[in-house]
Amino acid sequence: MAGARQDVAHARRIVVKVGSSSLTTAAGGLDADRVDALVDVLAKHQDKEIVLVSSGAIAAGLAPLGLDRRPRDLARQQAAASVGQGLLVARYTASFARYGRRVGQVLLTSDDTSRRAHYRNAYRTLDQLLAMGAVPIVNENDTVATDEIRFGDNDRLAALVAHLVRADLLILLSDVDGLYDGDPATPGTSRIAEVRGPKDLEGVSIGSAGKAGVGTGGMVTKVEAARIAAAAGVPVILTSAVHAAEALAGGPTGTHFLRTGRRSADRLLWLAHASTPRGALVLDDGAVRAVVERHSSLLPAGIAAVEGEFSAGDPVELRDGGGRAIARGLVNFDAREIPRLIGRSTRDLARELGPAYEREVVHRDDLVLLHH
Repeated sequence: MAGARQDVAHARRIVVKVGSSSLTTAAGGLDADRVDALVDVLAKHQDKEIVLVSSGAIAAGLAPLGLDRRPRDLARQQAAASVGQGLLVARYTASFARYGRRVGQVLLTSDDTSRRAHYRNAYRTLDQLLAMGAVPIVNENDTVATDEIRFGDNDRLAALVAHLVRADLLILLSDVDGLYDGDPATPGTSRIAEVRGPKDLEGVSIGSAGKAGVGTGGMVTKVEAARIAAAAGVPVILTSAVHAAEALAGGPTGTHFLRTGRRSADRLLWLAHASTPRGALVLDDGAVRAVVERHSSLLPAGIAAVEGEFSAGDPVELRDGGGRAIARGLVNFDAREIPRLIGRSTRDLARELGPAYEREVVHRDDLVLLHH
């Protein structure tokens, strides 16, 4: 066993992500044989706790609704997801039942995981399913997710789920057997076996489109997901679904992204990577220094302007005077309330407006710095 891949072979809690193109036929609709082949691999690892992040709901719903291709509009995507999600989970339920294993469906939106109480609930549910021997089948809640609360692709969702459940390993399965130093279809390109950090990817051309046409993520989203997970202390294997068994065994398949950061149970990773800001607060120079250098909360006195329409609890961007985003946080006030708070001390506001106004606009526990 190569030393670098011992972290893979010894991993006990593993998040496996599989894309639509690995589960469906070219015409759309689930390919039962492909689902069974994947489950055959996963179910054999009784000694490991596996969370499966599975795409395929929208693709599975196309044929039953008489659609010949993935719709572009959100409403029909949601309708296809609604029909397809049930079919997808039914297929997994039947397939895992061959091994006496139960599955549990967990549908997430980014809203569920940026907010503190929702984050804890998501963790508890997944942890309990694993403790009871079930296989959680995780997907984005496509039937209700709007553009504002979407993860955008299941690769990023999988990276964030790996962080949420404190996984030892993330395996991203697609229709390509790893990251190549150019277009895999071009002669002379070779697979990159190991990525130790961002420097290893300098000069590598990464394509964006999947060839099957039923998924949303290409290689760009997979590399970005691998970077997020590795920075959160979770190593990643990127390979094709046909090499899933080898990947789980710690074999030399695919591209191995070594962890680049420390593991933490901090939900702020979700705030940085899963939330879409609903508006922005422009800070004066003193507040920028306080937030960036002293990791302070944002007080009303440090706000210079407010942009957008948002409600208390929504994610907002914190910007400096030049318009550069320096942080992201969950705001404690509605957008319409903030103009009268700007530049004033919390003591003054409490005296004039009541004790509810003697608090931070964004608390430091709900704030994450954006590193440029």
